[in-house]
Amino acid sequence: MKPIHLIGAAPRALCGLVRAEGDDTRALFAQLNAAVTEMRSKHEQALASKVDDSVLNEQVDRINAEISKIEEAITKANTELAAARLGDSLPGDMEPTDPEYRAAFNAHFRKGDVSAALSVGTDAEGGYLAPVEWDRTITGALKEISPIRQHAQVITTSTAGFKRLYSDRTIGSGWVGETAARPETATPGVSELTFGHGEIYANPAATQAFIDDAAVNVERWLADEVNTEFAYQEGIAFLSGNGTNKPFGILTYVTGEANAAKHPFGAITAKAATSATDIAADELVDLVYSLPSSRRAGARFFMNNGTMSSVRKLKDGEGNYLWQPGYQDGEPGRILGYATTEIEGMPDAATGAIPMLFGDMRMTYLVIDRVGTRILRDPYTNKPFVHFYTTKRVGGGVQNPEFMKALKMA
Repeated sequence: MKPIHLIGAAPRALCGLVRAEGDDTRALFAQLNAAVTEMRSKHEQALASKVDDSVLNEQVDRINAEISKIEEAITKANTELAAARLGDSLPGDMEPTDPEYRAAFNAHFRKGDVSAALSVGTDAEGGYLAPVEWDRTITGALKEISPIRQHAQVITTSTAGFKRLYSDRTIGSGWVGETAARPETATPGVSELTFGHGEIYANPAATQAFIDDAAVNVERWLADEVNTEFAYQEGIAFLSGNGTNKPFGILTYVTGEANAAKHPFGAITAKAATSATDIAADELVDLVYSLPSSRRAGARFFMNNGTMSSVRKLKDGEGNYLWQPGYQDGEPGRILGYATTEIEGMPDAATGAIPMLFGDMRMTYLVIDRVGTRILRDPYTNKPFVHFYTTKRVGGGVQNPEFMKALKMA
Protein backbone atom coordinates (compact mmCIF):
# COMPACT_ATOMS: atom_id res chain seq x y z
CA MET A 1 0.00 0.00 0.00
CA LYS A 2 1.48 3.35 -1.03
CA PRO A 3 2.31 5.96 1.63
CA ILE A 4 0.05 9.00 1.75
CA HIS A 5 1.44 12.53 1.45
CA LEU A 6 -0.22 15.74 2.53
CA ILE A 7 -0.55 17.99 -0.55
CA GLY A 8 -2.75 20.74 0.77
CA ALA A 9 -6.07 18.99 0.07
CA ALA A 10 -8.01 17.29 2.82
CA PRO A 11 -9.37 13.78 2.22
CA ARG A 12 -12.90 13.43 0.95
CA ALA A 13 -15.43 14.82 3.41
CA LEU A 14 -18.51 12.94 4.40
CA CYS A 15 -20.64 15.67 2.83
CA GLY A 16 -19.42 14.37 -0.55
CA LEU A 17 -20.99 10.96 -0.07
CA VAL A 18 -23.79 9.95 -2.40
CA ARG A 19 -26.90 9.47 -0.32
CA ALA A 20 -29.02 6.42 -1.07
CA GLU A 21 -32.32 8.25 -0.67
CA GLY A 22 -34.49 10.99 -2.15
CA ASP A 23 -34.09 12.29 -5.68
CA ASP A 24 -30.68 10.68 -6.28
CA THR A 25 -32.01 7.19 -5.63
CA ARG A 26 -35.16 7.72 -7.67
CA ALA A 27 -33.02 8.91 -10.58
CA LEU A 28 -30.84 5.79 -10.36
CA PHE A 29 -33.85 3.50 -10.39
CA ALA A 30 -35.32 5.40 -13.34
CA GLN A 31 -32.03 4.91 -15.21
CA LEU A 32 -32.06 1.21 -14.32
CA ASN A 33 -35.61 0.76 -15.61
CA ALA A 34 -34.80 2.54 -18.87
CA ALA A 35 -31.59 0.56 -19.38
CA VAL A 36 -33.31 -2.79 -18.78
CA THR A 37 -36.07 -1.92 -21.25
CA GLU A 38 -33.56 -0.84 -23.91
CA MET A 39 -31.31 -3.88 -23.37
CA ARG A 40 -34.21 -6.29 -23.80
CA SER A 41 -35.44 -4.45 -26.90
CA LYS A 42 -32.00 -4.66 -28.54
CA HIS A 43 -31.63 -8.29 -27.47
CA GLU A 44 -34.96 -9.17 -29.07
CA GLN A 45 -33.82 -7.48 -32.30
CA ALA A 46 -30.56 -9.45 -32.22
CA LEU A 47 -32.43 -12.74 -31.72
CA ALA A 48 -34.85 -11.92 -34.55
CA SER A 49 -32.02 -11.13 -36.94
CA LYS A 50 -31.30 -13.87 -39.46
CA VAL A 51 -27.57 -13.17 -39.31
CA ASP A 52 -25.08 -12.43 -36.57
CA ASP A 53 -25.57 -8.67 -36.18
CA SER A 54 -22.38 -7.53 -34.49
CA VAL A 55 -23.71 -3.98 -34.08
CA LEU A 56 -26.80 -5.10 -32.17
CA ASN A 57 -24.77 -7.53 -30.07
CA GLU A 58 -22.32 -4.76 -29.21
CA GLN A 59 -25.23 -2.52 -28.17
CA VAL A 60 -26.67 -5.26 -25.96
CA ASP A 61 -23.30 -5.76 -24.27
CA ARG A 62 -22.83 -2.03 -23.78
CA ILE A 63 -26.27 -1.61 -22.19
CA ASN A 64 -25.70 -4.71 -20.07
CA ALA A 65 -22.50 -3.14 -18.77
CA GLU A 66 -24.40 0.07 -18.05
CA ILE A 67 -26.99 -1.88 -16.02
CA SER A 68 -24.18 -3.31 -13.93
CA LYS A 69 -22.79 0.17 -13.35
CA ILE A 70 -26.17 1.52 -12.25
CA GLU A 71 -26.69 -1.39 -9.86
CA GLU A 72 -23.17 -0.86 -8.55
CA ALA A 73 -23.92 2.84 -8.03
CA ILE A 74 -27.05 1.98 -6.04
CA THR A 75 -25.12 -0.51 -3.92
CA LYS A 76 -22.24 1.92 -3.47
CA ALA A 77 -24.59 4.68 -2.33
CA ASN A 78 -26.11 2.40 0.29
CA THR A 79 -22.68 1.16 1.37
CA GLU A 80 -21.20 4.63 1.74
CA LEU A 81 -24.20 5.85 3.68
CA ALA A 82 -23.90 2.88 6.03
CA ALA A 83 -20.17 3.49 6.40
CA ALA A 84 -20.80 7.16 7.12
CA ARG A 85 -23.25 6.24 9.82
CA LEU A 86 -20.75 3.84 11.32
CA GLY A 87 -18.08 6.52 11.34
CA ASP A 88 -20.27 9.37 12.58
CA SER A 89 -22.10 7.71 15.43
CA LEU A 90 -22.11 4.36 17.10
CA PRO A 91 -25.43 3.50 18.73
CA GLY A 92 -26.10 1.55 21.87
CA ASP A 93 -23.42 -0.81 23.05
CA MET A 94 -21.02 0.44 20.33
CA GLU A 95 -20.52 3.80 22.08
CA PRO A 96 -17.10 4.34 23.68
CA THR A 97 -16.94 3.06 27.23
CA ASP A 98 -13.45 4.32 28.07
CA PRO A 99 -13.00 7.95 26.92
CA GLU A 100 -9.58 8.20 28.57
CA TYR A 101 -8.30 5.20 26.63
CA ARG A 102 -9.78 6.44 23.35
CA ALA A 103 -8.09 9.81 23.81
CA ALA A 104 -4.80 8.04 24.50
CA PHE A 105 -5.29 5.89 21.39
CA ASN A 106 -5.76 8.96 19.19
CA ALA A 107 -2.69 10.57 20.77
CA HIS A 108 -0.80 7.36 20.00
CA PHE A 109 -1.75 7.75 16.33
CA ARG A 110 -0.56 11.32 16.14
CA LYS A 111 2.56 11.36 18.31
CA GLY A 112 3.09 7.95 19.85
CA ASP A 113 3.26 9.65 23.25
CA VAL A 114 1.13 7.24 25.27
CA SER A 115 1.94 7.30 28.95
CA ALA A 116 3.19 4.01 30.33
CA ALA A 117 0.58 4.36 33.07
CA LEU A 118 -2.16 3.91 30.46
CA SER A 119 -1.58 0.20 30.08
CA VAL A 120 -5.02 -0.68 28.73
CA GLY A 121 -4.53 -2.39 25.35
CA THR A 122 -0.75 -2.46 25.45
CA ASP A 123 1.57 -5.45 25.60
CA ALA A 124 5.25 -6.21 26.03
CA GLU A 125 5.88 -5.94 22.28
CA GLY A 126 4.74 -2.33 22.12
CA GLY A 127 1.51 -3.17 20.33
CA TYR A 128 -1.58 -1.05 20.90
CA LEU A 129 -5.05 -2.52 20.50
CA ALA A 130 -7.72 -0.50 18.76
CA PRO A 131 -10.65 0.64 20.91
CA VAL A 132 -13.65 -1.66 20.71
CA GLU A 133 -15.79 0.81 18.76
CA TRP A 134 -12.98 1.37 16.21
CA ASP A 135 -12.63 -2.38 15.74
CA ARG A 136 -16.39 -2.67 15.22
CA THR A 137 -16.32 0.14 12.68
CA ILE A 138 -13.80 -1.81 10.59
CA THR A 139 -15.78 -5.03 10.98
CA GLY A 140 -19.01 -3.24 10.04
CA ALA A 141 -17.42 -1.73 6.94
CA LEU A 142 -15.97 -5.13 5.98
CA LYS A 143 -19.45 -6.60 6.17
CA GLU A 144 -20.76 -3.93 3.79
CA ILE A 145 -17.89 -4.46 1.31
CA SER A 146 -17.30 -8.23 1.41
CA PRO A 147 -20.31 -10.13 -0.02
CA ILE A 148 -19.42 -13.45 1.62
CA ARG A 149 -18.87 -11.88 5.04
CA GLN A 150 -22.14 -10.04 4.58
CA HIS A 151 -24.12 -13.24 3.97
CA ALA A 152 -22.16 -15.86 5.95
CA GLN A 153 -22.41 -16.60 9.65
CA VAL A 154 -19.77 -14.61 11.54
CA ILE A 155 -18.64 -15.47 15.06
CA THR A 156 -15.94 -14.03 17.31
CA THR A 157 -13.68 -16.24 19.42
CA SER A 158 -11.29 -15.49 22.24
CA THR A 159 -9.06 -18.51 21.62
CA ALA A 160 -6.59 -19.51 18.94
CA GLY A 161 -8.89 -21.97 17.18
CA PHE A 162 -12.46 -23.12 16.87
CA LYS A 163 -13.78 -26.68 16.73
CA ARG A 164 -17.23 -28.03 15.95
CA LEU A 165 -18.56 -31.54 16.49
CA TYR A 166 -20.68 -33.32 13.87
CA SER A 167 -22.83 -36.42 14.23
CA ASP A 168 -22.52 -39.09 11.54
CA ARG A 169 -26.32 -39.56 11.72
CA THR A 170 -26.17 -43.33 12.19
CA ILE A 171 -28.58 -43.56 15.13
CA GLY A 172 -30.83 -46.63 14.98
CA SER A 173 -34.51 -47.04 15.80
CA GLY A 174 -37.27 -49.62 15.46
CA TRP A 175 -40.95 -50.30 15.85
CA VAL A 176 -42.00 -52.50 18.80
CA GLY A 177 -45.11 -53.88 20.41
CA GLU A 178 -46.22 -53.03 23.92
CA THR A 179 -44.33 -55.85 25.60
CA ALA A 180 -41.70 -56.56 22.97
CA ALA A 181 -38.01 -56.43 23.83
CA ARG A 182 -36.14 -53.27 23.08
CA PRO A 183 -32.56 -54.16 22.17
CA GLU A 184 -29.83 -51.57 21.93
CA THR A 185 -29.84 -49.54 18.72
CA ALA A 186 -26.93 -48.09 16.83
CA THR A 187 -25.29 -45.09 18.46
CA PRO A 188 -24.17 -42.23 16.21
CA GLY A 189 -20.50 -41.41 15.99
CA VAL A 190 -19.08 -37.95 16.36
CA SER A 191 -16.37 -36.32 14.27
CA GLU A 192 -14.53 -33.09 14.89
CA LEU A 193 -13.87 -30.30 12.42
CA THR A 194 -11.29 -27.63 13.24
CA PHE A 195 -11.49 -24.08 11.89
CA GLY A 196 -8.15 -22.33 12.29
CA HIS A 197 -7.22 -18.67 11.98
CA GLY A 198 -5.01 -16.92 9.49
CA GLU A 199 -3.61 -13.45 10.00
CA ILE A 200 -4.52 -10.65 7.66
CA TYR A 201 -2.61 -7.39 7.80
CA ALA A 202 -2.32 -3.93 6.33
CA ASN A 203 0.60 -1.55 6.69
CA PRO A 204 -0.48 1.96 5.59
CA ALA A 205 1.92 4.84 6.02
CA ALA A 206 1.70 8.62 6.21
CA THR A 207 4.16 11.41 6.83
CA GLN A 208 4.33 12.78 10.34
CA ALA A 209 3.34 16.16 8.88
CA PHE A 210 0.09 14.69 7.60
CA ILE A 211 -0.64 13.14 10.98
CA ASP A 212 0.17 16.38 12.82
CA ASP A 213 -1.76 18.69 10.50
CA ALA A 214 -4.68 16.52 9.39
CA ALA A 215 -8.01 18.23 10.00
CA VAL A 216 -9.79 14.91 9.72
CA ASN A 217 -10.23 12.11 12.22
CA VAL A 218 -7.05 10.05 11.99
CA GLU A 219 -8.82 6.95 13.29
CA ARG A 220 -11.36 7.14 10.46
CA TRP A 221 -8.61 7.61 7.90
CA LEU A 222 -6.79 4.48 9.09
CA ALA A 223 -10.05 2.52 9.29
CA ASP A 224 -10.74 3.38 5.62
CA GLU A 225 -7.27 2.20 4.65
CA VAL A 226 -7.62 -1.03 6.58
CA ASN A 227 -11.12 -2.07 5.54
CA THR A 228 -10.31 -1.64 1.84
CA GLU A 229 -7.24 -3.84 2.08
CA PHE A 230 -8.85 -6.41 4.38
CA ALA A 231 -11.97 -6.69 2.22
CA TYR A 232 -9.87 -7.38 -0.87
CA GLN A 233 -7.76 -10.05 0.83
CA GLU A 234 -10.76 -11.65 2.54
CA GLY A 235 -12.72 -11.80 -0.69
CA ILE A 236 -10.00 -13.93 -2.28
CA ALA A 237 -9.52 -16.19 0.74
CA PHE A 238 -13.22 -16.84 1.41
CA LEU A 239 -13.57 -18.09 -2.17
CA SER A 240 -10.37 -19.98 -2.91
CA GLY A 241 -8.16 -19.93 0.21
CA ASN A 242 -6.17 -23.13 0.81
CA GLY A 243 -6.32 -22.91 4.60
CA THR A 244 -2.59 -22.22 4.99
CA ASN A 245 -2.42 -19.02 7.06
CA LYS A 246 -5.80 -18.07 5.64
CA PRO A 247 -9.41 -19.34 5.59
CA PHE A 248 -10.55 -22.37 3.59
CA GLY A 249 -12.34 -21.04 0.49
CA ILE A 250 -15.88 -22.20 -0.20
CA LEU A 251 -15.08 -23.19 -3.80
CA THR A 252 -12.47 -25.69 -2.56
CA TYR A 253 -15.27 -27.77 -0.95
CA VAL A 254 -17.08 -28.42 -4.27
CA THR A 255 -17.03 -31.98 -5.63
CA GLY A 256 -13.66 -32.68 -7.25
CA GLU A 257 -11.89 -29.76 -5.57
CA ALA A 258 -9.11 -29.78 -2.96
CA ASN A 259 -11.29 -29.92 0.19
CA ALA A 260 -14.18 -31.97 -1.18
CA ALA A 261 -13.53 -34.69 1.42
CA LYS A 262 -12.81 -32.36 4.35
CA HIS A 263 -16.30 -32.03 5.80
CA PRO A 264 -18.00 -35.02 7.53
CA PHE A 265 -21.19 -34.33 5.56
CA GLY A 266 -19.38 -34.53 2.22
CA ALA A 267 -18.76 -32.02 -0.56
CA ILE A 268 -20.83 -29.19 -2.00
CA THR A 269 -22.35 -31.09 -4.89
CA ALA A 270 -22.09 -29.64 -8.37
CA LYS A 271 -24.52 -29.53 -11.26
CA ALA A 272 -22.58 -30.24 -14.46
CA ALA A 273 -23.15 -27.83 -17.34
CA THR A 274 -23.24 -29.25 -20.86
CA SER A 275 -21.03 -26.48 -22.28
CA ALA A 276 -17.58 -25.27 -21.27
CA THR A 277 -18.47 -21.60 -21.71
CA ASP A 278 -22.25 -21.10 -21.99
CA ILE A 279 -24.88 -21.44 -19.25
CA ALA A 280 -28.34 -22.63 -20.35
CA ALA A 281 -31.62 -21.53 -18.79
CA ASP A 282 -32.62 -25.11 -17.96
CA GLU A 283 -29.37 -25.55 -16.04
CA LEU A 284 -30.33 -22.72 -13.71
CA VAL A 285 -33.71 -24.34 -13.11
CA ASP A 286 -32.01 -27.66 -12.39
CA LEU A 287 -29.55 -25.92 -10.06
CA VAL A 288 -32.36 -24.35 -8.02
CA TYR A 289 -34.29 -27.61 -7.68
CA SER A 290 -31.21 -29.64 -6.84
CA LEU A 291 -31.40 -27.89 -3.45
CA PRO A 292 -34.22 -29.36 -1.31
CA SER A 293 -37.15 -27.02 -0.72
CA SER A 294 -36.53 -27.06 3.04
CA ARG A 295 -33.12 -25.45 2.42
CA ARG A 296 -34.11 -22.84 -0.16
CA ALA A 297 -35.67 -20.30 2.24
CA GLY A 298 -32.51 -18.17 2.49
CA ALA A 299 -30.96 -19.21 -0.82
CA ARG A 300 -29.57 -16.83 -3.43
CA PHE A 301 -27.29 -16.89 -6.48
CA PHE A 302 -23.61 -15.90 -6.25
CA MET A 303 -21.62 -15.06 -9.42
CA ASN A 304 -19.37 -12.41 -10.91
CA ASN A 305 -20.40 -9.53 -13.14
CA GLY A 306 -19.46 -11.30 -16.38
CA THR A 307 -21.62 -14.30 -15.57
CA MET A 308 -24.46 -12.02 -14.49
CA SER A 309 -24.23 -10.25 -17.85
CA SER A 310 -24.80 -13.56 -19.66
CA VAL A 311 -27.60 -14.68 -17.35
CA ARG A 312 -29.54 -11.45 -17.94
CA LYS A 313 -30.16 -12.60 -21.53
CA LEU A 314 -31.59 -16.04 -20.67
CA LYS A 315 -35.29 -16.83 -21.12
CA ASP A 316 -37.63 -19.58 -20.03
CA GLY A 317 -39.67 -21.73 -22.44
CA GLU A 318 -42.36 -19.06 -22.70
CA GLY A 319 -39.96 -16.29 -23.65
CA ASN A 320 -39.80 -14.62 -20.23
CA TYR A 321 -36.45 -13.38 -18.98
CA LEU A 322 -35.17 -15.32 -15.98
CA TRP A 323 -33.51 -12.24 -14.49
CA GLN A 324 -35.62 -9.43 -13.11
CA PRO A 325 -34.06 -6.19 -11.77
CA GLY A 326 -34.72 -4.93 -8.26
CA TYR A 327 -36.76 -1.73 -8.41
CA GLN A 328 -36.82 -0.97 -4.69
CA ASP A 329 -34.08 0.57 -2.59
CA GLY A 330 -31.80 -2.19 -1.33
CA GLU A 331 -33.59 -4.90 -3.31
CA PRO A 332 -31.24 -7.01 -5.49
CA GLY A 333 -31.99 -8.36 -8.93
CA ARG A 334 -33.55 -11.83 -8.97
CA ILE A 335 -33.23 -15.01 -11.01
CA LEU A 336 -36.19 -17.39 -10.92
CA GLY A 337 -37.41 -15.41 -7.91
CA TYR A 338 -34.17 -15.76 -5.92
CA ALA A 339 -31.93 -12.82 -5.04
CA THR A 340 -28.54 -12.40 -6.71
CA THR A 341 -25.21 -11.29 -5.25
CA GLU A 342 -22.21 -10.30 -7.35
CA ILE A 343 -18.83 -11.51 -6.10
CA GLU A 344 -16.09 -10.29 -8.38
CA GLY A 345 -13.68 -13.05 -7.32
CA MET A 346 -15.95 -15.80 -8.66
CA PRO A 347 -14.52 -17.50 -11.78
CA ASP A 348 -15.77 -16.78 -15.29
CA ALA A 349 -17.63 -19.48 -17.20
CA ALA A 350 -14.73 -21.49 -18.64
CA THR A 351 -13.67 -25.12 -18.94
CA GLY A 352 -13.88 -26.84 -15.55
CA ALA A 353 -14.65 -23.58 -13.70
CA ILE A 354 -17.31 -23.00 -11.03
CA PRO A 355 -18.91 -19.70 -12.07
CA MET A 356 -22.03 -19.92 -9.90
CA LEU A 357 -23.16 -20.94 -6.43
CA PHE A 358 -26.75 -21.24 -5.26
CA GLY A 359 -27.78 -21.66 -1.66
CA ASP A 360 -27.95 -20.23 1.85
CA MET A 361 -24.51 -18.77 2.56
CA ARG A 362 -25.26 -18.20 6.25
CA MET A 363 -25.98 -21.88 6.81
CA THR A 364 -23.08 -22.95 4.60
CA TYR A 365 -20.06 -20.82 5.43
CA LEU A 366 -18.59 -19.77 8.77
CA VAL A 367 -16.32 -16.73 9.23
CA ILE A 368 -14.33 -16.67 12.47
CA ASP A 369 -12.88 -13.45 13.84
CA ARG A 370 -10.29 -13.60 16.59
CA VAL A 371 -11.10 -10.86 19.12
CA GLY A 372 -9.36 -7.55 18.56
CA THR A 373 -7.63 -5.53 15.87
CA ARG A 374 -4.00 -4.81 16.70
CA ILE A 375 -2.04 -1.67 15.84
CA LEU A 376 1.72 -1.23 15.94
CA ARG A 377 2.89 2.34 15.35
CA ASP A 378 6.28 2.32 13.61
CA PRO A 379 7.96 5.73 13.05
CA TYR A 380 11.46 4.29 12.64
CA THR A 381 11.59 1.87 9.71
CA ASN A 382 10.81 4.26 6.86
CA LYS A 383 11.49 7.87 7.92
CA PRO A 384 9.81 10.33 7.46
CA PHE A 385 6.81 8.02 7.17
CA VAL A 386 4.96 6.55 10.12
CA HIS A 387 3.60 3.06 9.48
CA PHE A 388 0.52 1.70 11.19
CA TYR A 389 0.97 -2.06 11.09
CA THR A 390 -2.56 -3.39 11.55
CA THR A 391 -3.42 -7.07 11.98
CA LYS A 392 -6.52 -9.14 12.52
CA ARG A 393 -6.79 -12.91 12.72
CA VAL A 394 -9.55 -14.35 10.55
CA GLY A 395 -10.56 -17.91 9.78
CA GLY A 396 -13.30 -19.54 7.77
CA GLY A 397 -14.62 -22.70 6.22
CA VAL A 398 -17.74 -24.61 5.24
CA GLN A 399 -19.83 -25.57 8.25
CA ASN A 400 -22.60 -27.38 6.36
CA PRO A 401 -22.27 -28.22 2.63
CA GLU A 402 -25.88 -29.39 2.38
CA PHE A 403 -27.22 -25.84 2.03
CA MET A 404 -25.24 -24.96 -1.11
CA LYS A 405 -25.04 -26.20 -4.70
CA ALA A 406 -22.58 -25.26 -7.45
CA LEU A 407 -22.68 -25.05 -11.24
CA LYS A 408 -19.55 -26.51 -12.81
CA MET A 409 -18.73 -26.03 -16.47
CA ALA A 410 -17.88 -28.99 -18.71
